[in-house]
Amino acid sequence: MTEAHYLTDILVLLAAAVVAVPLFQRLGLGSVLGYLAAGAIVGPWGFGFIDQVEEIRYIAEFGVIFLLFIIGIELKPARLWAMRRKVFGLGTAQVMLTGLVIAGLALLFDQSLRTAVIIGFGLALSSTAFGLQILNERGEMGTGHGRTAFSVLLLQDLAVVPLLMLVSLLAADTSLLEGIEFAVLEAVLVIAFVILIGRFFLSPILRLVATSRTAEVFTAAAVFAVLGTAWLMEEVGLSLALGAFLAGLMMADSHYRHQVIADIQPFRGILLGLFFMGVGMSIDFGLLGRHGVVIAGLVLGLLLIKSVILWVLCRLTGVGTPDATRVSLLLSQSGEFGFVLFGLAAISGILAEDLFQFLALVIALTMATTPLMVNLGEYINRRLTQASDRHDVSTNHIDTGQPHVIIAGFGRVGRRVARILQAGNVPYLAIDRNADRVLDGRREGFSVFYGDASQVDVLKAAGAGQAGALVCTLDQTAPAVRLVNILRQHYPGISIHARGRDWQHCEQLLKAGATIAISETLEASLQLGGAVLSTMGIIEEDAAALIESHRKKYYG
Repeated sequence: MTEAHYLTDILVLLAAAVVAVPLFQRLGLGSVLGYLAAGAIVGPWGFGFIDQVEEIRYIAEFGVIFLLFIIGIELKPARLWAMRRKVFGLGTAQVMLTGLVIAGLALLFDQSLRTAVIIGFGLALSSTAFGLQILNERGEMGTGHGRTAFSVLLLQDLAVVPLLMLVSLLAADTSLLEGIEFAVLEAVLVIAFVILIGRFFLSPILRLVATSRTAEVFTAAAVFAVLGTAWLMEEVGLSLALGAFLAGLMMADSHYRHQVIADIQPFRGILLGLFFMGVGMSIDFGLLGRHGVVIAGLVLGLLLIKSVILWVLCRLTGVGTPDATRVSLLLSQSGEFGFVLFGLAAISGILAEDLFQFLALVIALTMATTPLMVNLGEYINRRLTQASDRHDVSTNHIDTGQPHVIIAGFGRVGRRVARILQAGNVPYLAIDRNADRVLDGRREGFSVFYGDASQVDVLKAAGAGQAGALVCTLDQTAPAVRLVNILRQHYPGISIHARGRDWQHCEQLLKAGATIAISETLEASLQLGGAVLSTMGIIEEDAAALIESHRKKYYG
């Protein structure tokens, strides 16, 4: 390949990524599918702009190396210990049971034992990129199902390392039982040895480099540590990815870990995107035309098997039915590490190339179903919550001797308002559409109920006619304005206290009928400004006057 061709291929890949990834993110499908689609479009099975797929995939493997390094460096023992039951209990059970079930089914399709094991455990892994992205976008990392899903994903990330080692050992004509025993023993010995060496030598070396105060030299040292450890592991017959993971573990407790992460992240992001694009270029989408029915059956079967197994395991480990449902559907797909595992197995000769393309297509299609499965889980969860929680929104439990307060929205702001009302012995009732928030809140003793506060019937059941005030803490602009408008039309005498995002939102709320609209951005900036004035020696009374004058000017 000539230099001109290299430059052309790089421009094509960058252009495809710039167009496809933002588009897929806007559609709610995630960046991983965007990269896969971009690769498929420019690759041999698309428009054919790039045909040197193997060379691209070779370079892109460095993305996986840096990904495993980041996983290792962010893996703190204290974090694992705090989540040990779900991580090592539920997570291990999910990987082992799902992997064995799928491997057994692969044997029924006349696959060899070694191939079946790789297929089973490769498909048992879910998409960390998809799962965490969806949880973060929806603000559900702190919920019950969010913590459970994260625990399972964390164990799956850890399982990638021994699975990659297992691929290398199986490719070396070692018997399966001997390979597993050797993998466990060697993993323990090598990890202990490398971490021991890193603890005594790595930090002093980084400290020496840091004293040079040359940023690019420090970055070079960090990259050298990652690639050097990866090369060392490959030289002793293990995988590059394992070496990168161990390099991350060595730096996990280092004083320089944050700077190292910042230096490595750009390499990881670009090269990992290139890896997924390389996978997309390798996928034979012509298989859909030739074996569409079989592939559809495999995709549906895989989603069903994984979701059922995980749901049962969640229930056995004490996870509630609504949370178990959402976790099992969120993690029902196969993930990006399946591409990594199958790619290495294909290079090692364990998987035939046509079987690799078949499995890669199945993984890509299951990942594409993730948004649909998440929405299905949310729908089922709402129905389960309504069926199990017979506490309809009503004021029967409230002392009617004094007017109560209705809190519309039980997010961070609504929860704090509820705590303040509880401390002041003021009766209140909170309403939220997020079933997880409702269940978590009720477990903590809050008076919160499931419902849509913008519906008149729900407001009526909540006793809006007898309420002394309503607090609107909805985060989204339009629903908050709509709620205030509806409430003012049907209950003109009620006092409405609304939370606004900024002054424009506050104006909209006031026009809709809010009695008071408080801007979260203004109050935060006023508090910060007052603290700075006090720090700089301004007299407390003068500082308070300045703050109050700005507050009056803002609210008019």
